[in-house]
Amino acid sequence: MPATSKAQQKAAGAALAAKRGEIPKSKLRGASKEMLESMTEKELEEFASTRRKGLPNRKASH
Repeated sequence: MPATSKAQQKAAGAALAAKRGEIPKSKLRGASKEMLESMTEKELEEFASTRRKGLPNRKASH
């Protein structure tokens, strides 16, 4: 499943880096911290690899 916004894609990238040990988990906040705990590395890869072109900055609220 691809990311639905640039913010979501960026948060997934940060969570993926922490899961791989590239950055300390203590650096994560908000959505990226939640993603780290609730998603697998494969799921994070899918979100983080989403092309940013054409995505909104934030996901529209309903």
